[in-house]
Amino acid sequence: MNSFFTAFQSIGPLFLVIFVGMVVSRNKSVNHQWLEILNNYALWIGFPALILVALSRLQWNMSLYGSLIGWNSARIVVSMLMVFPVSALLKLQNSTRRTLFLAVSYGNVAYLGIPVLRSAFGDQILPEATMISSVYIFWMFTLGIFLVEYFGDHKVHVKELLVRLVTNPLLIAVFIGLFIAINQIQLPKIVTTGLDIFANSVTAVVLFSLGLFMGKQPVGKLRDWLPVLAFSLVILFVLPFLFMLVLKPFTDQSVSKAWILEAAMPMGLTAYALCLKYKLNTGFASRAVVASTLLALLSLPFWLVFLK
Repeated sequence: MNSFFTAFQSIGPLFLVIFVGMVVSRNKSVNHQWLEILNNYALWIGFPALILVALSRLQWNMSLYGSLIGWNSARIVVSMLMVFPVSALLKLQNSTRRTLFLAVSYGNVAYLGIPVLRSAFGDQILPEATMISSVYIFWMFTLGIFLVEYFGDHKVHVKELLVRLVTNPLLIAVFIGLFIAINQIQLPKIVTTGLDIFANSVTAVVLFSLGLFMGKQPVGKLRDWLPVLAFSLVILFVLPFLFMLVLKPFTDQSVSKAWILEAAMPMGLTAYALCLKYKLNTGFASRAVVASTLLALLSLPFWLVFLK
């Protein structure tokens, strides 16, 4: 019990910021423009700065990062493919099936995952957390979007997928950061100090923004939340547990615990935004963000204790 309380204390302040955002969202002067501005700041400035700072200080290890990319890619792809038999078994509508392609492929590995890992393991985990996030982003904007478009009413636009991928500011920051790390380029102190200022600001911004989003969602009826709660338990406990079992014979838990913890993150806002863009089951998606994030207040400390 003491271990759980200690783990809870390590991530509790992060959820306090989310709660403040939920409270502030009830103010009538707070509208969706706040969300747009804060998310754009995080996407275009805050997180790219954090990624560049982390990777510029990285000691490149091909064995570690090659394994990280391979195992996390396999987990994401298998999770997406599992949507087919599950959808057939539960006789889900096509819009819900397409929603699940995104919902299972992209947890909140950046906006919440990076702050949680940083809080739990310190700044030394940042390069690894950044690499994991980039793997998730890659697969969501390639295979995830491909499946959504292929099984939808619109023609698959491969060129648009590639453009969207190569212009993603987070991936651009990853490529630049890796180039700096692999070639051991020393950035001027004035540049790293400036990037640190932006990097240190992003955690509060994204968590507060997440709270604003959650606070703006309608409560709805209890029956609407039951499938969402079931889905939340699957992504918070079942899928990461299966991932852990598969990894156990092949990797040391001291290496893979950050991967498992990222796999246990609640559904992300980016996946919801894509559901909105493609006119999928946005009611399910928005409730899944809210429910899984609230449950993560208990599930993440559980995983922190379990993985020790």
